[in-house]
Amino acid sequence: MANHTSSLKMIRKIARRTEVNRHRRNTARSSIKKVETAIEAKKKDVAQTAFRSAEPLMMSAAGKGIFSRKTMARKLSRLSAAIKAL
Repeated sequence: MANHTSSLKMIRKIARRTEVNRHRRNTARSSIKKVETAIEAKKKDVAQTAFRSAEPLMMSAAGKGIFSRKTMARKLSRLSAAIKAL
């Protein structure tokens, strides 16, 4: 257990940050999943609307360091290519 006030404060800050990052990661992943399920169901219009709402969430998570920027760019590229192929 931490004894210093600064280390106690850091524990609180880390716990808050972890919750925020967990929420951002979950929302980004669920938005990706919505796009992927729409693509699998071959519903182009649903996939496009889901993709438009997922893109800012994915890039925001990448900007915050939750995911790698290159990983999100690759994922966005593959999703958009899959939507175009429908």
